[in-house]
Amino acid sequence: MSSSTCFKCYPWSYSPFPFFQKPTSPFSSISFSSTQPNQTQFPLSHDFTPTQLLHTLRRQNDESSALRLFDWASKQPNFTPNLSIYEELLTKLGKLGSFDSIKLILQQVKHSGCELRTGTFLILIESYAEFGLYDEILHVVELMEGEFGLKADTHFYNFLLNVLVDGNKLKLVEIAHDGMVSRGIKPDVSTFNILIKALCSAHQIRPAILMMEEMPSYGLAPDEKTFTTIIQGFIDEGNMDGALRFRGQMVEAGCPITNVTVNVLVHGFCKEGRVEEALDFIQEMSENDGFYPDQFTFNTLVNGLCKAGFVEHALEIMDVMLREGFDPDVFTYNSLISGLCKIGEIEEAVEVLDQMVSRDCSPNTVTYNTLISTLCKENQIEEATELARVLTSKGILPDVCTFNSLIQGLCLTRNHTLALELFEEMKNKGCQPDEFTYNMLIDSFCCRGKLEEALSLLKEMESSGCARNVITYNTLIDGFCKNKRIQEAEEIFDEMELQGVSRNSVTYNTLIDGLCKNRRVEEAAQLMDQMLMEGLKPDKFTYNSLLTYFCRSGDIKKAADIVQTMTSNGCEPDIVTYGTLIGGLCKAGRVEVASKLLRTIQMKGMVLTPHAYNPVIQALFRRKRANEAMRLYREMLEKGDPPDAITYKVIFRGLCSGGGPIGEAVDFVVEMTEKGFLPEFSSFYMLAEGLCALSMEDTLITLVNMVIGKANCSDSEVSMIRGFLRIRKFQDALATLGNILDSRKQKKPYWSR
Repeated sequence: MSSSTCFKCYPWSYSPFPFFQKPTSPFSSISFSSTQPNQTQFPLSHDFTPTQLLHTLRRQNDESSALRLFDWASKQPNFTPNLSIYEELLTKLGKLGSFDSIKLILQQVKHSGCELRTGTFLILIESYAEFGLYDEILHVVELMEGEFGLKADTHFYNFLLNVLVDGNKLKLVEIAHDGMVSRGIKPDVSTFNILIKALCSAHQIRPAILMMEEMPSYGLAPDEKTFTTIIQGFIDEGNMDGALRFRGQMVEAGCPITNVTVNVLVHGFCKEGRVEEALDFIQEMSENDGFYPDQFTFNTLVNGLCKAGFVEHALEIMDVMLREGFDPDVFTYNSLISGLCKIGEIEEAVEVLDQMVSRDCSPNTVTYNTLISTLCKENQIEEATELARVLTSKGILPDVCTFNSLIQGLCLTRNHTLALELFEEMKNKGCQPDEFTYNMLIDSFCCRGKLEEALSLLKEMESSGCARNVITYNTLIDGFCKNKRIQEAEEIFDEMELQGVSRNSVTYNTLIDGLCKNRRVEEAAQLMDQMLMEGLKPDKFTYNSLLTYFCRSGDIKKAADIVQTMTSNGCEPDIVTYGTLIGGLCKAGRVEVASKLLRTIQMKGMVLTPHAYNPVIQALFRRKRANEAMRLYREMLEKGDPPDAITYKVIFRGLCSGGGPIGEAVDFVVEMTEKGFLPEFSSFYMLAEGLCALSMEDTLITLVNMVIGKANCSDSEVSMIRGFLRIRKFQDALATLGNILDSRKQKKPYWSR
């Protein structure tokens, strides 16, 4: 199916972004208008059972309604306290972070006569973790033992330790483990597995192995999870060979290998792009150990093949998956869609989306964001917008990634007004912009010279609590430098230190380049010294900015000193460096030295660019050495990068004004026009006069027809020029052509940085 059948493209005038609608709450029918609850407010009769109360509690969607329901129920004559009811209420309050209410309920349970258990306090531990209050978790043991007289056991500590490990709170893991040891609670295999997981997550593989080796002294034997956790640790370190060696130890220890271990190793192979080895490993395990691929195995292979660019093979694996009775899930389809998008096969990605929906597999935000992002990068903004509408119509609210992709696409296609409208829509619908959102829009304003609006967005970032990073400030400094507002760029540079934002090489290079272009080279040199003091090493961009200044000002000695300093500091000059120096030498009249330098860098194995060739070719033409200039041009065609527009302009102007054979200039116009470059009109006019003087009007007519064919002239413009040519009014034809070419020059596209 082609993408046109999936995306109905609406014109931009049609309300571009009306697709963000919040779903109504499923609990909107529950009302608490009165402070005296009764059975019309809660769907319970006065003779409710504990089970009915439990189910009604589970349907409450906020703290106050749950507490009011419980308060109403507790006042009914047949109310009997039940630990399950209390734990449901505690879970509800925990999800809301109502920790004061939790403690009150715990006291109520204590006085109600219900017998608490350690499992009740696991609810509190889980709730603290959800809100990042990991320090409070350690106090739960003291609360449970001190106020409620319950003793922690191995199961309790295993749960607590695992929560801390998952939260990456390894120091707290150590404290909690010390508490477990001091209470004389014996570890079991799960305890060791959790602690080994903690060490592996801290990249301490060797200590993890030593801990495993301690297990027999506690009368415990490592199980599959122990070995697999360490294998995963090796894989996370990028040490697949170490993982395979440890799998060998697992086999020697007689520990059975299940799909879990095999899938971890398959994932490791795929992560390193070793998909063929993953397939060989599966074959080996199937033949020798009776391994049978499961859903995770197939998904891992599909994902690995897609990331390696072998999407066709991934589709074949999905066919095998279907034949083996496994239905592809959202992960399978997302991997395929992502893989197809990466290789530019958007229509095929849409076909996979259609297939996904037809098989009753619901796409998620990741699915849509992948397609939306790719469509935006391909400048298919209307299609991306329509897909976002589809996303919302299915009840999936766009997230910050969705908005960012659309805003970025609009900025890249110069739809700045629509990008700002979407930005406002984003905020109105409760989706908080992140630093990437702000940085894109700040860059958009800076590119268009709207610096006050860019600064306004910077202030909005601060007021909204969004972190301003080095990219934000670098973008602003670059914008102010390019608009020749250097003093304000320096103020922004200074503000970075006040805001605690570390400057990087790009920060310094941008301001150094701005200072050099504004002829403040001494301050630029001082800034380079400051850069060194901050531990940042000047790179080729730093030196090239200073070099360009000295070359343009004709100070070749200082320019050569810059190149020498650059080399002695271990920064290898690139073709831009040498091209700039060659340009400076030519400007100073030292063409022979520039030519020698051209040969020297050629001998270094560098591919010469137009930036290096053009100054020498131009200098040779100015010295009436057209034959040498043309030989250099032909060499450039054979050995260097392709000529650019400046090359053609320089050579054409040189041939027309150098008094050489006119036929050579004519041939060159044909050559450059065929390659898509239009001649500079002033030089073309000079050639035209020469052709007319030599009675070569037919040649002139041929050239003019070639030029208007490449200049995308309108039918009326072509008719007018050809009309003048037919009646031999060459001056009028040339004047009309000149106006057209000048208008084309004014409308040249704006290129972003």
